[in-house]
Amino acid sequence: MYRLIYKSKSLVDLDQETVKDILQHSQKRNQKDAISGALLATRSHFLQVLEGEFEAVNHAFIRIVTDPRHETIQLIHFGPIDKLLFEGWVMKGFGLFDLNLELEQRLKDKYGEEKGGIKFPIEEWSSLSLMHDIKVM
Repeated sequence: MYRLIYKSKSLVDLDQETVKDILQHSQKRNQKDAISGALLATRSHFLQVLEGEFEAVNHAFIRIVTDPRHETIQLIHFGPIDKLLFEGWVMKGFGLFDLNLELEQRLKDKYGEEKGGIKFPIEEWSSLSLMHDIKVM
């Protein structure tokens, strides 16, 4: 099994509806390809984790890289793993806008701020930490 993490900049302002549309499409494709993972979105950026067999994850990333909705794609990590962190999550999504102000401020204090939203990290451990923080809050 493999895990891939990337960050990208959206070419349009993101909202809940856009994220919902992306998730619905991704969930169908990922279920077919046996990929699990999570997608975080601010109004300006994406952070995504994909987990599954090498070929499936690699092909998914190739599709993602050619998606015209974003640019400045930064590959944070792609490598073998011992255990899935998002098992059972065909694709879980979190739009990190309009959060409760206390939670949003805590995440900004911990991870930084970018274009008014929570800054997505570019280190594997920090990206997974953010995913964990969102998952448990």
